[in-house]
Amino acid sequence: MMRAATPIIKKSIVEDLTETDLPEGILEPRDSEKSPAPGKGQIRVENLEKTYVTRKRHGLFGSKRLEVTALRGVSLEINPGEVFGLVGPNGAGKTTLIKCLTTLLLPSKGRAWVNSYEIGKQDNEIRSSIGCMLMGDRGLYWKLTGRENLHFFGALYNFDSAKRRLRAGELIEEFRLGEVADRPVETYSSGQRMKLAFAKTLLNDAPILIFDEPTNTLDVPSARELREKIRSFSNEGRTIIYATHIMPEAESLCHRVAIIDYGSIVTSGTLAALKASLRDEEVIHLEGVIPEEARSAARLLHGVRQTASDLVNGNTRLTVVAQRSSTPLLPRVIETLTANGAILYEIRREEVTLEDVFLAYAGRGVSESKENDA
Repeated sequence: MMRAATPIIKKSIVEDLTETDLPEGILEPRDSEKSPAPGKGQIRVENLEKTYVTRKRHGLFGSKRLEVTALRGVSLEINPGEVFGLVGPNGAGKTTLIKCLTTLLLPSKGRAWVNSYEIGKQDNEIRSSIGCMLMGDRGLYWKLTGRENLHFFGALYNFDSAKRRLRAGELIEEFRLGEVADRPVETYSSGQRMKLAFAKTLLNDAPILIFDEPTNTLDVPSARELREKIRSFSNEGRTIIYATHIMPEAESLCHRVAIIDYGSIVTSGTLAALKASLRDEEVIHLEGVIPEEARSAARLLHGVRQTASDLVNGNTRLTVVAQRSSTPLLPRVIETLTANGAILYEIRREEVTLEDVFLAYAGRGVSESKENDA
């Protein structure tokens, strides 16, 4: 006797029923159950780790094995068409993560997909799907001219000579590099090299663009122009990763951000959600001559969650993140600082910024670095 086939019912037809109301095997498997790979324009990272093995000098002639962990179980998902900020201080692991996503480094553990292609298995497809601008002017050949650089990288994308000439000419005109295009890159200013590196990123008109600290060394007008271009790419529907330690840049550009520190994702979300997560805290900024013992004493006050300090115009700026309370904290902070030798010039409460969020979650300021950061 022939067995009846199990019917397949679309979930949309039975929207008013829950899954537990239906017989086992009736619903079609979800896409995520069929395959873990994300869709086009999407990036997914699952428990990614990267450990470098090197040698540390030991004694006059000896050395010993040293493992440096640059990424620690990083997981994130970037949606098609969004500008995703990867923010954190220098040495936090941003560049290592970008190198893994662009197939320049092989992860030690974990999996990742870029534009539906899996890293380590479909690397050529990934490379054809992305444009990447690494930090600084890495990736340019200084002995070649700017035009020759663009021709060379166009050849790597299998452009024929006519297409290479056309695309290089378009980008040289777009970035106003005509006067220097036929000079060796080693004669360029740092800003001109950054513009050329940006132009190289756009050669293959990729759906996914990755920028690592792109405004480093740019003057203010050039940095503003670059950010406007990134906004226009976003409006075209491209997926963009924007790595930076400059928090106001991330606030002005990104739909969502992930804060990375010491190789781990500390928190992530929309800017509004991250700032709202500090609704039970207040942020106080104090500027002046504030010695270390005064900062340490303020850190120990009841209700203080985190503190960070940096230099502003020769003065110390102390940022205090504290729990909101019916008992005002500010008078106690001022009293503690002045009792420990601080001279205060300015005190203000401000709206929560992304930098304040970083301080609250990471426990240090963006400019406070740890030795041997990866």
